Amino acid sequence: MPDTHDVSTPLTPAASADLTPAANVSSDEEMWDIVDHHLVRYGGSFAPRLIERARGSYLYDRQGRKILDFTSGQMCATLGHNHPDVVQAIHKACEDVLHLFSGMLSPTVVELADSLCQLLPPALQKALFLNTGSEANEAALRMAKLHTGGFEVVGLSASWHGMTAGASASTFVSARKGYGPTMPGNLALPTPNCYRCPIRHCQDQCDMTCLEVGLDLVDSQSVGAYAALIVEPVLSAGGVVVPPEGYFQRLQAYCQERGMLLILDEAQTAFGRLGSFFAFEQLGLVPDILTLSKTLGGGLPLAATVTSEAIEVDCYEKGFIYYTSHVSDPMPAAVGLAVLRVLAGQNLAEQATTMGAYLKDGLLKLKDRYEAIGDVRGRGLLLGVELVKDRTTREPDPEKGAAITRRCLKLGLSMNITALPGMGSVWRIAPPLTVTYEELDEGLAILDQAIRDCQ
Repeated sequence: MPDTHDVSTPLTPAASADLTPAANVSSDEEMWDIVDHHLVRYGGSFAPRLIERARGSYLYDRQGRKILDFTSGQMCATLGHNHPDVVQAIHKACEDVLHLFSGMLSPTVVELADSLCQLLPPALQKALFLNTGSEANEAALRMAKLHTGGFEVVGLSASWHGMTAGASASTFVSARKGYGPTMPGNLALPTPNCYRCPIRHCQDQCDMTCLEVGLDLVDSQSVGAYAALIVEPVLSAGGVVVPPEGYFQRLQAYCQERGMLLILDEAQTAFGRLGSFFAFEQLGLVPDILTLSKTLGGGLPLAATVTSEAIEVDCYEKGFIYYTSHVSDPMPAAVGLAVLRVLAGQNLAEQATTMGAYLKDGLLKLKDRYEAIGDVRGRGLLLGVELVKDRTTREPDPEKGAAITRRCLKLGLSMNITALPGMGSVWRIAPPLTVTYEELDEGLAILDQAIRDCQ
């Protein structure tokens, strides 16, 4: 009788498949054929350029054509792409240790905790290191619920906090429909967008009536089990919305009155982008929990949830668990240390203020030139440009925004466009903090030409 387990005989069709690496595929056409056959589309269509290399503020496709990156990757590569210190940290980690059992710690994780907490006030001295902003917010929400005993979470109507269960339930700007019920207890406040007042009350100067109305509505819907309010200092995916002076102090007072925690999501605003190490330094408050991601990893997946000793002790005593395969991973921690050293050593927060002012001035000059630009806003090197069909009616123009964005890419500039119902059509412009005047001029010139070409 033949041996049915003969290893020389393929057991499945896949076992005899051609496993030639895609790197050996010669043409872009063959590459895109593989994309069409094997990749899940997770956020619209893919950009029509295959990126083979990246350095500083530039990306390079397979033909060697360079693309100036005005998005810092996914808003993460604040030191520019493949920064030498980041690359060196990765190489060193490859020689030491990449990954450990989740209950073990490496010296790099301990050093990162110490370096990070030295930058933070006494009320934020306990850090948990994870991979993404979604995870950091998920951990923060779990801590808030465990600590307070409540489950209700309040967010802003244009918020984006992530794709995991709790974080996505607190994300209102998009990606909510078609996936069934979210976690219970999530309530929304109107976003204080003075260019598009959510309650049709103000124009260009928010008096916070939207907040007072929103708080009354949230209180009327609450079942008395508040846990947290989670908010971004500048709402990025929601259209680069900067809340008015005093807004966050009112939110903090609201939280304190109701025994809920204030979680500040600084995924895109921390580590220099707004001109200070942390955005909360500009807001005149300290949150109960601070979440960090994107800008901490310099392009690698690294995030942190930071809170007070009192909250950490209470959660620990109540059995807090956030046990993942890559919690406290050594290699990303080594990169985080390198990012902090470069940020401090090169005064990049101060540079973001200078370069941001220069870029904003250039964008305002484009606004003077083109009626399609309705508004320019933001802080530091996180700026938004809103496109409209008519400046008086402020009707959004997503079609023109998409056309100009495509034209920019053909001309060698990567731009990010947000076009959502009720939110307008907004470019999020966030070049690396290491960007030069020459690169900003180049980007502004390409944007100028792209707008002109699409008129």
